[in-house]
Amino acid sequence: MADTLIIVESPAKANTIKKFLGGSTKVVASMGHIRDLPKSTLSIDTKTFEPKYINIRGKGDLIKQLKKEAKSAKKVLLATDPDREGEAIAWHLAYILGIDEKAVCRITFNEITKEAVKKAVKSPRTIDMNLTNAQQARRVLDRIVGYKISPVLWKKVQRGLSAGRVQSVAVKLVVDREEEIENFIPEEYWNIYTTLKDKKSKKEFVAKFYGTNTKKIELHSQEDVNKILDDLKDADYIVKEIKESKKKKTPAPPFTTSTLQQEASRKLGFAIKKTMSVAQGLYEGIKIPGKGTIGLITYMRTDSTRLSEEARLSIKSYIETEYGKEYYENRYYKTKENAQDAHEAIRPTYIELQPDSIKEHLTSDQYKLYKLIYNRVIASQMAPAIFDTTSVKIDANDYEFRANGQTLSFKGFMSVYVETLDIEEKEEFEKIPKLVEGQSLQKVNVDSKQSFTEPPPRYTEASLVKALEEKGIGRPSTYSPTITTILARRYIEKSQKQLVPTDLGKVVNKLLVENFGDVINVEFTANMEQEFDEIAEGKKQWKSVIKEFYTPFEKVVEKVDKELEHVKLEYEVSDVPCDKCGKLMVIKYGKYGKFLACPGYPDCKNTKPYIEVIDVPCPKCGGKIQIRKTKKKRNYYICENNPDKCDFIAWNKPKKS
Repeated sequence: MADTLIIVESPAKANTIKKFLGGSTKVVASMGHIRDLPKSTLSIDTKTFEPKYINIRGKGDLIKQLKKEAKSAKKVLLATDPDREGEAIAWHLAYILGIDEKAVCRITFNEITKEAVKKAVKSPRTIDMNLTNAQQARRVLDRIVGYKISPVLWKKVQRGLSAGRVQSVAVKLVVDREEEIENFIPEEYWNIYTTLKDKKSKKEFVAKFYGTNTKKIELHSQEDVNKILDDLKDADYIVKEIKESKKKKTPAPPFTTSTLQQEASRKLGFAIKKTMSVAQGLYEGIKIPGKGTIGLITYMRTDSTRLSEEARLSIKSYIETEYGKEYYENRYYKTKENAQDAHEAIRPTYIELQPDSIKEHLTSDQYKLYKLIYNRVIASQMAPAIFDTTSVKIDANDYEFRANGQTLSFKGFMSVYVETLDIEEKEEFEKIPKLVEGQSLQKVNVDSKQSFTEPPPRYTEASLVKALEEKGIGRPSTYSPTITTILARRYIEKSQKQLVPTDLGKVVNKLLVENFGDVINVEFTANMEQEFDEIAEGKKQWKSVIKEFYTPFEKVVEKVDKELEHVKLEYEVSDVPCDKCGKLMVIKYGKYGKFLACPGYPDCKNTKPYIEVIDVPCPKCGGKIQIRKTKKKRNYYICENNPDKCDFIAWNKPKKS
C-alpha cells in the first residue's frame, strides 16, 4: 500500500518523478485525458450548456487500475501539467476517483527536478476551477462551432469535412495571403551604384544614389536613370559629410512557446509538431550521469519571458566565469499583453549542464533543441553587441550618394547567439576607408540595376505561428495542433516549407467566409481568447460567455442551412465523358484533392481520378504532359503515354519549343 499516490499525464514524467521520491510514494500516468465529449453527438445541452462527458473509449482498464490505486493510498496528489489543459485533466481525474474538487489534492511544478517536485509535494492546493472552466469554455465552444458548421460543408462540398473555430481562421490567413500573391502587380524600380576609390589608401567602396542635395528621388524607369547617368558623366565626387557613431544591438528575450517554434523552424528546420515533441522529452526527463533522470528544460507551453531569480543568479555566474564581467547585463523583458504569466520562459533547469557536456546522452534532435534553448537564455542576460558605424554623404553634380559602413567592435551576446529573422535586415553595409570631409574621390565606375517589387511571401509554419500570436489567435498550447490539423485535413499543404492552400481549402474557406463571416474571422477569434483569459482569472462565468455566443450563432446556422438548400454549388465541367452514362464529368474536391465525378449523381455514382495536364506537348512524342505528385507532394511531369509508348518524365516543367 502506497502512502501517497501521484498521478501525472505521461509514463516518462512518472518514471522521472518516481526516482526523486522513492519510499512509499507511487507515481502512475493517466495517459492524458480520461474523460471527454463523445465524438458521435454534440453532447452539450444547448439550454444550460452543460457538457455530457464520458470516459474515453479504450481507457476502461486504466481507469479501473487508477481507482484501485487511489482506494489503497492514504493520499492522492494530481500532478498533471501546469496549464489550463492540465488543470482540467486533474478535475476529470478527481471526478473519476471520487475526490472532492475542493480537496487539497493538486500539485504543479514548472520544472521536473528533485527540488521542484519535493517542494510541490509539500504544498498541495485545491483544483483551480477558474483554469478548469476556461478549458471547458474552449472545449464547448469549439465543439458547438465544429458540430454546427461542419454539416453545412457535408451538404455543399463533401461528407467528412470539418470546420474548426481556430483552424478555419488559420486557413483563411493562408488563403488570403495566396490571393494577395496572385493579385500582386509588380512595380519597376531602379538603383544607381557608383564604385569610388580613396586616392590615398587606394581602397574602393560602393555608394548608392540617394537623390539631390535637398530630397530623396525614387527611380521607376530607364529614362529616369539615363538622365541622371548623363548628368553624372563629368561629375566630381566630393565627401560632403561623415558621421561616426556607435550602435548597440540587444539580445532577444528567452523563448516562449511561439518563439521557440519559430526559431527551431528557421534554424533547425524542425516542423512545429516535431519541436513540441522533442521539447516534451527534454521537459519530462533524460538520464544524465551524476544527476539521475531529470527534466532538462522548464515547461514548454508558456508565453512568458520571465526568469526566476534563482535562474538569473546561475546565468550571471556562468557568464562572468566563462566570458568575463563585462559580458553580463541583468535584463528583464516585458511580457506581452494577455500573456499567461504563470510559468517562466523556456530555459534549462541546470545551467551547469552545458549542451556539449551532455551531448552523448541526448539524441541528435534533443541536443540541437537543448543547445538552442540554452544559448538563447544565456545570450538574453548578456551585454549588447557594439558596432562602430560610419555614414558618408557624397556630392556629385547636385546629386547625392550615400554609403554606410559597420564593423563589430564588441561581440557581447553575439558570442553566444544571434536570432534568425523571417525577413533579415536589408540595410547595405560597406567597408569604408578612413575619409575626411571635403576630399575628392576617384570614380571607378557607375552601374544601374533594374528591380521589381515582390509580393508578400507565403506563410511558413514559423511565420504562421508568428501571425497567429500577433493577432491574438490561440495560446501556447494551440499553435502546434492548429497547424497539424489543417495539414491533416488537406486544407493546406507544404511546398518547399511554404504553406499553400489546396483547392479544397479554398472552396471550404469561401463557403465559411461567405456564410459564417462573423465567426470565421480574426477579431472574433482573438476576442474569444480574451474571454477565456477572463474566465481563467475568475472575472467571467464560463456558461454565460457560451450563452452570449450561442444565441445569435444558432440563428445564423438556421438561416444559412435554409438558404443553402436552394443554392447549387457550381462545379467546373471537364472534357472527360462518363464511362457509364456519357455525361461530361465535373471536377469535385475530396480529402486528397480534385477528382472527377458524374454530374448525374445519385443516379450515376461513377468517379475517376483527376489528372491535371499542361498546355505544352511532350517533347518526345507530342502527347499530353500530366502533372503528378510524389508522396512528399513534389510535382513532376510525365507523358500520358508513359510507360507504354514514351519514356518522358522530368522534375522541371517542359517549355514550348
